[in-house]
Amino acid sequence: MTTLPHGSWPTPITSERLVAAAVRLDDVRPDGRGGVVWGEGRAAEGGRIQLVRRDAAGTVTDLLPDGANARTAVHEYGGGAWWLHGDAVFFVDWADQRLRRLDDGVVTTLTPEPATPRGDRYADGDVAPDGSWLVCVREHHPREGAPATEVVNEIVRLDARAAGEPQVLVSGPDFVAAPRLSPDAARLAWISWDHPSMPWDDTVLTVRDLATGADTVVAGGPGESVVEPVWQADSSLHFLSDRTGWWNLYRWSADAGVTPLVVIDAEIGLPAWQLAGARHASVGDRVVFARSSQGFDALCVRAPEGTVTELDTGFTAIRSVRADGPDAVVCVAGSPTAEAGVHRVSVDGTVTTLRAPRDLGLDPATISVPEPMTFASVDGAGRPRDAHALYYPPARTHSAPAGELPPLLVVIHGGPTGQASPVLALGLQYWTSRGFGVVDVDYGGSTGYGRAYREQLQGAWGIVDVADCLAAARALADAGRVDPHRLAIRGGSAGGFTTLAALARDDTPFSAGADHFGVADLEALAHDTHKFESRYLDGLVGPYPAAREVYVERSPITHVERFATPLIVLQGDEDAIVPPNQSEMIVEALRRRRVPVAYLLFPGEQHGFRKAENIRRALDAELAFFAEMFGFALPAEEGIEPVPIERG
Repeated sequence: MTTLPHGSWPTPITSERLVAAAVRLDDVRPDGRGGVVWGEGRAAEGGRIQLVRRDAAGTVTDLLPDGANARTAVHEYGGGAWWLHGDAVFFVDWADQRLRRLDDGVVTTLTPEPATPRGDRYADGDVAPDGSWLVCVREHHPREGAPATEVVNEIVRLDARAAGEPQVLVSGPDFVAAPRLSPDAARLAWISWDHPSMPWDDTVLTVRDLATGADTVVAGGPGESVVEPVWQADSSLHFLSDRTGWWNLYRWSADAGVTPLVVIDAEIGLPAWQLAGARHASVGDRVVFARSSQGFDALCVRAPEGTVTELDTGFTAIRSVRADGPDAVVCVAGSPTAEAGVHRVSVDGTVTTLRAPRDLGLDPATISVPEPMTFASVDGAGRPRDAHALYYPPARTHSAPAGELPPLLVVIHGGPTGQASPVLALGLQYWTSRGFGVVDVDYGGSTGYGRAYREQLQGAWGIVDVADCLAAARALADAGRVDPHRLAIRGGSAGGFTTLAALARDDTPFSAGADHFGVADLEALAHDTHKFESRYLDGLVGPYPAAREVYVERSPITHVERFATPLIVLQGDEDAIVPPNQSEMIVEALRRRRVPVAYLLFPGEQHGFRKAENIRRALDAELAFFAEMFGFALPAEEGIEPVPIERG
């Protein structure tokens, strides 16, 4: 085993390998004929989402014509951009956001051209059993650049076979999602919520009799988040609710009302950042569902009598669970040693892989497997509490000089209502295979640990998350696992805010940071962001403008006099969620402070980088920046371009 300083280890996990044939699996749906369709976000094609069908014989075919991109801009985060009915594929094209139908290679546009470019956006549809009409979410932007107060979200009805004007079925709530038709198309179920709630705070599940127009509120209201309604063959409705403190599974029928199906101290649901989530499916008289516990997913089966059995699949990150015949589901799932793939899983736990993850050809010693970590931290009032994380130690490919401890990279997930995912991610292994330790922090406010843990961030964003990130780094340093003098922190979006807030402290333990399109000015974000998140900060910080002083105090830009830590900033120039001015404010402040700073602006990128060349450049630039700050050499064979660093 070669002895080299941490950070400088040669590795097969380069940025080139990371993007080579890389795909983001978007969703999977059975086609009803023994085949399945899934979405692939392809970095080599500019990040566009192609739809791929694998038929019953195993033949794999791309479905969308060249240039088409099945991606919706509803809520800016999208989700539910395509769905199936019989031989037809319905999809929203990213370029103009119009809904289209694909039959045997023939594309029909179903929605009218909006008055303003991309002014009407569609998502999350469901088709009537006879295939003649459909329902979906429409987000209407009355003019280009319309402020959040003018955007209208509705459920509409459309002809499923020809172009026509949408008929509005549900309007009034600030947000609507998951319109689902009963098996006889006589009733419509949907989820709704209003500002300032987010869908993981307070939502309402309603069922409408389409003949009479009578509405029945099934579940939800203040303090209850309801997600993922799914009609059953007997016209009952399954859904997830966190009324017990965990997103668990319930059944509703017109006769019996609501009854519990699965009540466990684990999360079946996920925060609805994107539309059309699916974590449970009925298979014959059983229910298959994914559940998250202590940061790791598993597939489980509920038997008719109510017993729950965990399947031994090896999967630790699972989504898009959909019924496929009488005894199986299909899902997108991965593990700490395998990227996500498309799999069919029978109720006895037999796994058939339909779309394999990349064959990376890596020596198992190259892959760092996460260790669940619980550590002491404090809440917003300074009271002791536990926090959680996944720790990835350096890979076992090289040794370091005697006495040298590895640098630590503290990773902050986005959201902030999100979760670290224990699935093989080359973007993380890129660091561990070079000799870094990486800790992926599930700070207070993260999902996967129940509603009470999620609500620890209420009114405390910039406090609890920062405390947990500092505590995780210090716990690993105190345990002698990492070098206390080479601690770095990185995060994107909300994670970028936490990164900046952690650096804007006199007692910060970090000696370098990386901010990916992070929030620097909370007040500017309250003014500039899109409708979906325009009141998110009411819960995380306080109502604006009444709590303006808190916004100013919590904003990293307010505390530039405390910034002394070198920082690299990476930003997309088309980001509508965290606009470029947020990054530019912090960069200019660091320039004035003469703190070493690097700034890369990527043309044509939105919230998160999708183009292969930009993904590579961002990752390699970050490594080059840390190498300069921590004093280790880059492997010469990779030819990594240095990053320009302004030093005042």
